[in-house]
Amino acid sequence: MAPAMKLRSALPMVLGAALLVGGAAYAKKPTDFQAPQQMTEEELAAAKERSKNKLNGFDEKMEEKPKPFPWMAVGLAAIAFLVAAPFGLRAFKQTSKEITGAESSLGPNSPAE
Repeated sequence: MAPAMKLRSALPMVLGAALLVGGAAYAKKPTDFQAPQQMTEEELAAAKERSKNKLNGFDEKMEEKPKPFPWMAVGLAAIAFLVAAPFGLRAFKQTSKEITGAESSLGPNSPAE
């Protein structure tokens, strides 16, 4: 007989045994269940106090270094503003001219584009 045939003939027996064992475990009623103990008010207060304390002395030994001012970010933002400002101003002038039909939108001596 081939190994597949042995497996095929044993499959109903294995399934039946699994159903019997599973059914027996499912049908068994819990007899020795014990509810967890309730903590007293003193134990609750002590547990809350323990949770508020530091874990160890490491936090006390650490000294927090002040963060330096982000000069690079300020500089990059200023450069981006200086690069974008002329384009924004030109777009504002052109849009204002289109809306009003005037020669210049920012005064009489503005260069025409």
